[in-house]
Amino acid sequence: MKKQIATTAAPAAIGPYSQAIDLGNMVFISGQIPVNPATGEVPEGIAAQTAQSIANIKAILAEAGLTIDNVVKTTVFLADMSLFVPMNEVYGKEFTAPYPARSAVAVRELPKQVLVEIETIAVR
Repeated sequence: MKKQIATTAAPAAIGPYSQAIDLGNMVFISGQIPVNPATGEVPEGIAAQTAQSIANIKAILAEAGLTIDNVVKTTVFLADMSLFVPMNEVYGKEFTAPYPARSAVAVRELPKQVLVEIETIAVR
């Protein structure tokens, strides 16, 4: 049975989707863009945007009773592949070994013209 996860500590969904869906043993977190939930602002630069996206993921994980260590798969969407190295530097400081499986792709455009979006799968 699926359960919706929602928290005000991460940006609200801006469409017909959930912040996350909890299936009991797995939690699927929708792509998180770097919007500060308290201010609605987007920080400048890929490093700050990556950190904010991960902070949003951590807030949703906490609402589900999980931590970043429960993450087993991420997909990173970048506005430009030239942003990969600085994104990866921040990402590497947030996750620990064994690192989650990951895909990283460049896309044509992201919501609100942000530079990064990260979606996540976590397990209990």
